[in-house]
Amino acid sequence: MKKVVYEEFGNPVEVLKVIEVESQPLQEGEARVEVLRAPINPSDLIQVAGNYGVRPPLPATAGNEGIGRVVEVNGTGINVGQLVLLPAGVGTWVTEVVAGIRQLVPMPEGDVDQLCMMMVNPATAQLLLTEYVDLQPGDWIIQSAANSAVGGYVVQLAKARGVNVVNVVRRDSAVEDVKALGGDVVLVDGPDLAKDVKAATGAKMKLAIDAVAGATAGRLGDTLERGGTLVNYGGMSNEPSALGAAALIFNDIVVRGFWLVLWFEKATREERMATYAALTAAVAKGELHAPIDKVFTLDEIGEAARYSWAGARKGKVLIAPNGI
Repeated sequence: MKKVVYEEFGNPVEVLKVIEVESQPLQEGEARVEVLRAPINPSDLIQVAGNYGVRPPLPATAGNEGIGRVVEVNGTGINVGQLVLLPAGVGTWVTEVVAGIRQLVPMPEGDVDQLCMMMVNPATAQLLLTEYVDLQPGDWIIQSAANSAVGGYVVQLAKARGVNVVNVVRRDSAVEDVKALGGDVVLVDGPDLAKDVKAATGAKMKLAIDAVAGATAGRLGDTLERGGTLVNYGGMSNEPSALGAAALIFNDIVVRGFWLVLWFEKATREERMATYAALTAAVAKGELHAPIDKVFTLDEIGEAARYSWAGARKGKVLIAPNGI
């Protein structure tokens, strides 16, 4: 089998390499899965660079989510030929994965390009919308990084719930992309963001979802209603969140953090299965979709990392370990 590994933290373009190793024999209760698609998420590259919240022991196998087909089973509970989501964080930029049968999430037949991304970003968007505030149809929320993968899923999932979203981006060129996904109110971040939000909606926000931190977090906080909630799930600015004292003291806003790994640790198997079943159904019905920019083979990992790291893409970058 082939896999993408890194023996040191650094620029992904430089430290990622493809190696060949012997296939791992199956133990009781395990299955072998041929990996069909795996996305390159920003968090994957940040982890390779050594700047993620948790550093894996080195050498490490890259990739944190993907989809594949079961090709061998030693036990019961799943069949050869079944399409499955791979366990989060097992190292998915590989031609095959050996994992515990209970760790695999069975999936219906469908578009593997879309289904391979179910584990991280759609689940993050779903949980950001449901875990912190009881949102009702007609409520208003605001999100930064609206042109990100998670942001795109938030737009679609919120629309299905009848929830209004103010979508904040950091460059003018991203506005049309968010509108194309269904974003009704799209604003470019800046010092007057709170005034721009009020002018565009006439409403206070119940929930702010932030992936940028820095000054953006403070501006999002200023748009919240009294007692509103800000949830931070990323730090794209590489700066500390600059939340205003007035919002915290006089507006009594609530600040929370979200990391999918911690949710996995707390959630029951039934809760995980229910979350992914709902997301898969939405994909099957065409209600949930992420644009795909480009698909690379495993041997093209250097170019794939360079392309993904450069930014300003028109969608997700995927890897096809066993061929496109």
